[in-house]
Amino acid sequence: MRASLCFLIAIALPLAPAVAAAKRPTHAPGRSEYRAPKAQRAPTVDGVADEAIWQRARWHEMTHRWLGPEYSADDFQGRFKVVWTAKRIYILGELVDDILFDSHRDPLVQYWDDDCLEIFLDEDNSGGNHQYNHNAFAYHMSLDNQAIDIGTDKLPHSYSHHVQSRWQQRGNKIVWELAIDIYTDEYVDGSDKNVPVKLSAGKVMGLMIAWCDNDGSELRENFIGSESAPGEKKDRGWIDAGLFGSVLLTD
Repeated sequence: MRASLCFLIAIALPLAPAVAAAKRPTHAPGRSEYRAPKAQRAPTVDGVADEAIWQRARWHEMTHRWLGPEYSADDFQGRFKVVWTAKRIYILGELVDDILFDSHRDPLVQYWDDDCLEIFLDEDNSGGNHQYNHNAFAYHMSLDNQAIDIGTDKLPHSYSHHVQSRWQQRGNKIVWELAIDIYTDEYVDGSDKNVPVKLSAGKVMGLMIAWCDNDGSELRENFIGSESAPGEKKDRGWIDAGLFGSVLLTD
């Protein structure tokens, strides 16, 4: 009996760290939970947002200051909505920014230091590291509608073929519409065999939206997002998908 007990203990001990790791949360506490209604007809990406489906979706605020000093309501305000079809998700951003600034004409150079809308997407809401892999994407949408992120070679790449983007100015507001193909973590840079995921009701994805604000400096002055970021280094969403909120696709 004693021999059997020792044998069972010997088996259980190596399993203990694995069980603990399996139970370790993949997301920071306090994440937002969004709901995105289904569009029977895909919205036209034109920066107008006059389709009825946008009236069904809720606004979500961008109020968490990750970098930079306090700012005024004239300097920045931001909110967004999400809807979906079987082929894509659609994001509507409404932004106030008193100075639109883009000093780096090469889209692959310091793209985060120009005014840009950043869309963080995690296809399976798994959280975890995505710095140099495609566990998640962090699309930096420039003012000329290009989508930039870091590839598996640790270099910036254009993923503009993933995203259809158009914005227009309405008074003191920017109305920005985007349609985004969703890819799994098996995405391979440079391959012609990548196929977007077909979406369906009940699917949950990781989502976070942010704005890089630059009013005329060499570096951005503020970085403001839709999710809180615990700890000191609050701008680590480009590395850690565990900071993302979740979005549920509904009928």
